[in-house]
Amino acid sequence: MDPKLMLIEQYRQHVKDTGSPEVQIALLSERINYLTGHLRSHLKDHASRRGLIMMVNKRRRLLDYLNRRDPDRYREIVERLSLRK
Repeated sequence: MDPKLMLIEQYRQHVKDTGSPEVQIALLSERINYLTGHLRSHLKDHASRRGLIMMVNKRRRLLDYLNRRDPDRYREIVERLSLRK
């Protein structure tokens, strides 16, 4: 099974959910972790570094939104993904 579909399955709120903040944050976290490893071995790949910074900022905005709307869901997703806050 596709890793992206497995992530969506894990973090979705209901059966047809593919775009809730939790799912988006989980998908971004997976891509951020992958790119972080890539940049450790490719130090001069500045285009990918820019993409990584944009993804981190987008995840931060989604987390801030979730914290404003529903602090309990925010705390749960931060704990499940073991993000710093």
